[in-house]
Amino acid sequence: MPGLLLAAALPLSTGLAVLSALPAWAASALAAWRITPEGVLELRTPPGTSLQAFFEEGRFGQGPRVWVDLPGAPQRSRILGGNGLIRQVRVGRPNDSSTRLVVEFRPGTRLDPRGLRLVGTSAERWQMVFGGNLGVLQPIGEGDLDAPSAPSWRARPPQESQLARGPMPSAEGLPEVPRGRYRVVIDPGHGGPDPGAVGIRGLRETDVVLDVSLQVAQLLQAKGVEVLLTRTSEVDVDLPPRVALANNNRADLFLSIHANALSLSRPDVNGIETFYFQDGRSRRLAEAVQTQMLRVSPGSPDRGARPGRYFVIRRTVMPSALAEMGFVTGELDSPRLADPAFRQRMAVAIATGLLNYLVANP
Repeated sequence: MPGLLLAAALPLSTGLAVLSALPAWAASALAAWRITPEGVLELRTPPGTSLQAFFEEGRFGQGPRVWVDLPGAPQRSRILGGNGLIRQVRVGRPNDSSTRLVVEFRPGTRLDPRGLRLVGTSAERWQMVFGGNLGVLQPIGEGDLDAPSAPSWRARPPQESQLARGPMPSAEGLPEVPRGRYRVVIDPGHGGPDPGAVGIRGLRETDVVLDVSLQVAQLLQAKGVEVLLTRTSEVDVDLPPRVALANNNRADLFLSIHANALSLSRPDVNGIETFYFQDGRSRRLAEAVQTQMLRVSPGSPDRGARPGRYFVIRRTVMPSALAEMGFVTGELDSPRLADPAFRQRMAVAIATGLLNYLVANP
């Protein structure tokens, strides 16, 4: 960002422990943020995160800026339009291991840097009061500020307390594989400020895929498979770290789990599909998962196991697939995906498909 030498670090009134240094591919610590109608910036991060905040006076026709640097790279850079005296909010990466949240004000806005403090209000919540008369503001933000946060870029299978309410699907009857022989990476798509697709009655893709992924991990672990998850909570994980987790740990399989969407005006579009890139082994993996998902979702159209160019399946070096469990915008699929019992059945189906593949391709 131009003019960094003129920026003055704002004092942090927290007393919270500093998070140990994260690797360059760690998830962004920015789990959620918003600017309230009263002009208060609120942030949610994993507990113990170390933040730095900066201020720069307006110059050369630009308004003043406040920005916060956090550890970990964001999944994507983006710009959100502001209102009142806030011109825009930007989320980007100043380098490969950091996230920067920039609040840019309109030219002529007066802020007193002596009154700006980024304050830790709890182990994972922060706020900064901009002060002054910013006019009438509509709330701006991303993510759920009230959800708990935890760094999970390289998390192992979750404990039972992390799973959805209700009985776990039984691992009994699932295909048997040699215990301790295989390592699988499960990738719940999206997360944190990026909810993925949002469908009928506000059904969010990230909620569906995280629930199913955690249950798949539990089922596979019960069969003696080592499971690595790219995330176990609502955090923002970029695409390269998801691939790096699989490649660096020499996983035997990689599966990215998603839910599809089209438009709320097209509830007639439903169906299940699984993508692979080019490799024949990946095609067989996609077919194995596709077959099992269809068995637990009768009537949902079979959109097939077919080629796709998604980053996470192009860049992984082991057999990889990306599963779309149905449309959150579909009149048939959406109520099913919203149903915890259906998600449990879907988890069993996906785990069965993965295990069937390992049995057939030892």
